[in-house]
Amino acid sequence: MSNLGGDQAANPLDELAGEDPPALDAIEAAAAIEARVDDDNSYGRIGRPFDRRSSFWVGMATTFGVATAAISLWVVYASRQILLLLILSLFIAAGLEPLVDWLCRRGLPRGVAVFIVVAVALAAFAGILDLVIPVIVKQVTQLINALPSYAKQLSDRSTFLGRLNSRYHIESSLRNYLNGGGSVATGVLGVGKAVLSALASTVIVVVVSIYLLVDMPRFKRTLFSLSPRSRRARVVLIGEEIFDKVGGYVLGNVFISVITGIGTWAWCMALGIPYPLLLAVLVAIFDLIPLVGSTIAGAIVAAVGLTVSITVAAATIGFYVAYRLVEDYLISPRIMRRTVAVPGLVTVIATLIGGTLLGIIGALIAIPVAAGVSLLVAQLATPRLERS
Repeated sequence: MSNLGGDQAANPLDELAGEDPPALDAIEAAAAIEARVDDDNSYGRIGRPFDRRSSFWVGMATTFGVATAAISLWVVYASRQILLLLILSLFIAAGLEPLVDWLCRRGLPRGVAVFIVVAVALAAFAGILDLVIPVIVKQVTQLINALPSYAKQLSDRSTFLGRLNSRYHIESSLRNYLNGGGSVATGVLGVGKAVLSALASTVIVVVVSIYLLVDMPRFKRTLFSLSPRSRRARVVLIGEEIFDKVGGYVLGNVFISVITGIGTWAWCMALGIPYPLLLAVLVAIFDLIPLVGSTIAGAIVAAVGLTVSITVAAATIGFYVAYRLVEDYLISPRIMRRTVAVPGLVTVIATLIGGTLLGIIGALIAIPVAAGVSLLVAQLATPRLERS
């Protein structure tokens, strides 16, 4: 073995530098010796840290940091649609996690528990579609067939709809909105693209949600491992509490939406409002959006009630105002009491901010995010403020 400085042995890689060309196995063996590979360090021991006070290191670190931040911001902006779908998938997986965890505590393997939950969820969704779609198609067909009579009423100033049209120009506004300033072919093409995009987004959300649900324990471990070792136990406890809040909120919100849809169907059937099942499904979907969802859906039902009479429309408005109070002060607190304990003002602010930043998805996830932030503030920021 050659010597450096007369008495210091050269490293194995330096010895191979003279070979032409050195064998690959020899290079790997020499690198393993130099890196001091053993049973505890498969890729060798970590070398001495760089001198971070040197001007070269400071310059390179600053340049690399600025470049990384700029590229990261560009990647987030360019992939914002996919990121929203991934956030929604995580939201759904966290919502189904309590059911999977409940089955696992009963002795079932996680894979079997996930299969049961996903199969039941998909079967229930398919069953609802099988029951609802034929009726919705029938009622939508009836609505389309009734459009000429509605258009005739809009043109007749002796009718209620005609008087509204003459005052607020409803017909011209609808035509401009539907045409969108383009041709019919352009509108049809836009609708087709929107339908395909919605189907693709649905498939992505379903697939990613299933993968996250299957791998949720590993996902949590990876997420928690990013915290410092000295604080990891506390991070795990707080993180699990946040996941529990998200899961409880999702299940509770779906249950409340089902109640709202059933109430809408019963109200429409009792007052003879047309398209009761179609409106019930629409209201149930809108009610998933906190605060404003059921209000917007109630306005739509009241507008359909105008086709029956002004009295029915006014009664429908009163029904949804009363139901909103019952939901906010009776139904929602009982369901959400053990999961998401967020003050009303925080709920309003979080929903408005989430809806402004991320649209419907932002409004959906705003309340559990606010609950998580409130927990972090209570556990991390408040004690520090009290000690200061």
